[in-house]
Amino acid sequence: MKKNLLFLGLSLLILAGCSDQDNQELPTEVDSPQVEKEVVVKVGNEITTPLVASFDQSAITLFQARPHYATVLGVEERLAGGKYSDRLDDYSPQAEAQMRQELRQINRRLANIEVTDPQEVENKQVMMNLNRYFAGNENFTNGYIDLWMGLSPFIVNQINGPLIDVPNYMVNNHKINSVGDAEDYLKRLDEFDAFIQGVMAKLSADVESGWVAPKVILNKTIAGLEAFIAPAPKEHPLYKTFVKQLDALTDLDDTEKQRMSIEAEEHISNNLYAGYRMMIEVQEQLLDKATSEAGIWAQPNGDAYYADAVKMLGDTNLTAEQIHQVGLDEVARISAEMDAILVTNGHQEGTVGERMLKINDDPQFLYEDSEAGRAQLLADLNGYIEEINGRMPELFGTEPSYEVEVRAFPKAREASAPGGMYSSPKLDGSQPGIYWINLRDIKANAKFDLKTLTYHEANPGHHWQVALNLAQESLPMVRRIAPYNAYVEGWALYSELVAKEMGMYDNDPYGDLGRLKAELFRAVRLVVDTGLHHKKWSREEAIKYMAETTGTVDSDVVAEIERYMVWPGQALGYKLGMIKIVELRRMARDKLGANFDIKAFHDLVLLGGAVPMAILEEKVKKWVAEQQIQ
Repeated sequence: MKKNLLFLGLSLLILAGCSDQDNQELPTEVDSPQVEKEVVVKVGNEITTPLVASFDQSAITLFQARPHYATVLGVEERLAGGKYSDRLDDYSPQAEAQMRQELRQINRRLANIEVTDPQEVENKQVMMNLNRYFAGNENFTNGYIDLWMGLSPFIVNQINGPLIDVPNYMVNNHKINSVGDAEDYLKRLDEFDAFIQGVMAKLSADVESGWVAPKVILNKTIAGLEAFIAPAPKEHPLYKTFVKQLDALTDLDDTEKQRMSIEAEEHISNNLYAGYRMMIEVQEQLLDKATSEAGIWAQPNGDAYYADAVKMLGDTNLTAEQIHQVGLDEVARISAEMDAILVTNGHQEGTVGERMLKINDDPQFLYEDSEAGRAQLLADLNGYIEEINGRMPELFGTEPSYEVEVRAFPKAREASAPGGMYSSPKLDGSQPGIYWINLRDIKANAKFDLKTLTYHEANPGHHWQVALNLAQESLPMVRRIAPYNAYVEGWALYSELVAKEMGMYDNDPYGDLGRLKAELFRAVRLVVDTGLHHKKWSREEAIKYMAETTGTVDSDVVAEIERYMVWPGQALGYKLGMIKIVELRRMARDKLGANFDIKAFHDLVLLGGAVPMAILEEKVKKWVAEQQIQ
């Protein structure tokens, strides 16, 4: 373990010792009043334009800062600023500030480029919005930039962040097909010392500004970090994955394999384990500084932070108060629909939540709490995917070329991971999209819930949308991976409704009840997210409301509420995005009548890639007008 990391972690006096200068973003460029005409220019050996060069620079800026995500996607080195497979991310305050400032500088250049072609106009508009998304609000230097969520407030927390995401992506995405790949993996393991230093420095800067995660989050974070390094180094996924792939190499003799295995163990023990232990100590010391309040409002200037999160992640002009009321209204509507199904099927006593909890305990809806039961669950998920894949051509015109695979979360991630999650395929198709399922609590995976979860995470939800987006090679690279929360999560929730309309729940009232329960869950998110961060609800108030309203098992509810605590505004995207997509479809159908083509509508929404909801609305209105003329 290098002395500088030990020094960084010795005490909170060190942690709080960054100068004000460390916390400042780089100076901004002065806007140029001159408008550039699009001209052909030569960059290296390639002919391009200032517009395309700016788009490429956005990708280079992001992937240079996040080489682990370049590995996830398999990005060509040209768009990642050179070789990246032997590097880890730098999250130091200086590196974060530089990345964010470079994105703002690109936007200033883009603003001065005049374009007239409709596709270029849209590309410019969306790319400037994406650069803003990834640059975050310039008034907040706290947290870090997540390439899925934009500005995320706590760089160390219980559910995501560099200390969780980077090693997990290494395990799942760093493929070793050659000796060079193996050497790159070892270099990354060796870089964990510097990597953790950067995270520690960023945490220090945030602590100095008064930005500390709530006490309950620190405790959960400590537990997660301890679980991550609980196995002996040789039993850790980072080691076992490496050795397993190393053994498959035929052009490496046993002596070299042994040398590399020993080196991997040493790096994991001396760099990763030592650094994580130091981070655990730091988190324990922060407990005295932490608040017991659950909402982001309790952080310095937290109300303004939440207002920006609502705008960026909810993608709405509604106020938090208005969103809260939308949530309450949707809860009432969906609960009434659930009540009707419950009564029809003989469940009449108690609130909807109470009846759902009772049904959830019914053995007929539970898998056996065993390895065999979990294997059957995974087999059923694959069956649901296969079944709906056969029906997709009924409502969808374009099919993605990328495959999707179901996997259980690793044991080390189960405690803090969500019930289900999706991760993107590689650009070249060498790795499929992955639908992750959490098997920590078998009762949290009632059979009547799983069809809906599958439609959300796989097809026609996240996988269908992300895979089609990734396949749009004519779009700028950053547009192909655009993570707009309201669009992406709104589409996945809309997909659950589409599955209903396709007849996937016919003669399956409990499955339809599970679908409504999932939609209710998203409506409740509007209530509890604004409750926590706007109305100053306590963690316990939010847990009680969600548990009683949805009838969800306690393990899931607690994990969900604590997720919202560290991801303010993210939970708003699902229902707000779905509402907007349904509204646009209704408008198009009403105006076009018998000429409305649902396949064409879905292609319109999906093939242009993820966009802000305002741009999606413009596109749909323009399409409707064009259809009316024909």
